[in-house]
Parts: sequence; structure tokens; C-alpha cells
Amino acid sequence: MASINMVQAINDALRIAMRSDQRVVVLGEDVGKVGGVFRVTAGLQDEFGEERVIDTPLSENGIVGSAVGMALYGIVPVVEIQFADFIWPAYDQIVNELAKYRYRSGGEYSAKIVIRTPVGGGIRGGHYHSQHPEAQFIGVPGLKVVIPSNPYDAKGLLLASIRDPDPVIFFEPKRVYRAAKGEVPDGDYTVPLETASVVRPGRHVTVLAYGAMLYEALDAATKAAEKGVDAEVIDLRTLWPLDINTVIDSVKRTGRLVVVHEAPRTAGFGAELVTLVCERALYHLEAAPVRVTGFDTPFPYTLEMEYLPLSHRILPAILSVVRS
Repeated sequence: MASINMVQAINDALRIAMRSDQRVVVLGEDVGKVGGVFRVTAGLQDEFGEERVIDTPLSENGIVGSAVGMALYGIVPVVEIQFADFIWPAYDQIVNELAKYRYRSGGEYSAKIVIRTPVGGGIRGGHYHSQHPEAQFIGVPGLKVVIPSNPYDAKGLLLASIRDPDPVIFFEPKRVYRAAKGEVPDGDYTVPLETASVVRPGRHVTVLAYGAMLYEALDAATKAAEKGVDAEVIDLRTLWPLDINTVIDSVKRTGRLVVVHEAPRTAGFGAELVTLVCERALYHLEAAPVRVTGFDTPFPYTLEMEYLPLSHRILPAILSVVRS
């Protein structure tokens, strides 16, 4: 079992999927010869050839539209969108075609596609390379939305996504592409979709996080422990469908909730999480839930560390909700 980073883990997952299933193809801008802008697909074209690792034109709607057609003929496309910020030209294909094929065909067709895309800030990418648009996809019936935080989960969740019968939006937090390292099995395995992970047990407050912000939540929880506050941190992993049972079980024990995400606050996924908890565990709450999020502005360049909900913003929220 080797210690590798997330880029290597995702690359390994793609190799395993393509070796085990001849229907799996990879397509996107610069995924072949270059190996992707972050080199996640490096070496795949050398092994599998240009017919299975396809360099496409710079046309996101064309890439996804082509992948939908492939999927309807039994191919299993894994699409790469270079940055989540570039996904909007393909939004119509994703929402009005991809997400609806199983429903509109009465189950006869299922467009089995994974759309991978790097997401989030922290690399000084500015407002066109740092967005975190999960909420715009979570609210689309027919899509599953996944975001790993570590190499082990990245490999297992991607393999599970490729083999899932439904279309999956697979967000990859680029801030931890190479910063997050961990032991990953060499062979084939999956991490079940729709399962959250309690990464830090605690008694006083439940903290929900995902992607790169998981590490900020864990750092804040460690600092809170020094002040006598024991925070339970949950990595959601699959944002939708949500593992609501794990979340509710935790909140019923702790009686308090803090939600952390990079995206802007208004109409963000945190609002849905708070609502789901209030609907199911209102009388267990001992304080009002708190959201620690990005701000309702375009993602800034020079002030990105002020925009991101880092540990120094999460810690006061944890302490205040416990002491209120």
C-alpha cells in the first residue's frame, strides 16, 4: 500500500476502470497528449490510445453533448472539464439532457457518465478558476454529486461513480490535489456513494464539511479541543444523495451544528443542510445552527484567503454555538 496524492489516486482509478471495462473512455480538453491541466490523466493515452483517451476541441457543451450520445450507445464516458468555472456552457446538456434520460425513457436509457472537474480556491486562480458551484447541481433531479477530500476516497469514490448507473458530477478540490497524501491500496476497490465519514468523533457540536474545507474544519476542531470543546467532524463525501442518517445521528448526540463550505452563503448547500437537520432533529438542537461560508461576492484574487472559510473563521463559530 503506497502513500500517494489525490492526482495519483484519481489517475490510478481511471487506469483500473479502463483496464477492467473496455467501454470506459476519457475525453476532454488536453486530457490526452498533455495529460490534463493538472496532469490527472497523464500517461493514459500512451496506454489506451487516442480512441479511448480523446483530446477534444475547446467546447464544453460539445464535450458533454458528445458524451451523452456515447452513453446512449453503451459507452461509459468519463468527461474532464478543466475547471468547474468552465462548466456553464455545458449546463444545458447536463440539466436538460443528461439528468433526464432515465426519467424520460421510463428507465430504458440511463446516460451513464461521470463529469470530473477541479473545484474551489486556494491556488490564486482568481474569479474564473476558483468557483465552487455544487449547489447548482445538487438541485437537479437525476444527478449525483460527489467530492472527495483525500486520496483513498478519491480513488474509491471515482471507481464507484464510474460503475454507478446514474450520471455523476465528480468535483475534485484542486487545493489539495497534491497537498493531501495518504495510503491507498494498489488494487481495485470502491467507496460506496451516499455514505458520509465521521473523521473526528466528538460530543459537543457537529461540524459538516467537504472537499478542501474538511482540513480547515479539522484544524478548527483541534484548536477548539484546547479550549475544552469537543467537535465531531463529518466529511460528507457524497453531497447528493446525502447520507442524512449519519448527519442526524450526530446532531441528536451533540445538539449543535456548524456547516462549512467554500461557496457563497446565500442559497448555498449549507442552507439545505440546516433545513434538513431542522426538519428531522429540531427538538434535539440546543442552539441555532451556524454556517461558515464564502461571501456573496465573486471569488477575489488578492483577498482569496479572506474569502475562504478557513480555520480562523470556523473556530469562533464552533465556540459560539457551544457556549450560546
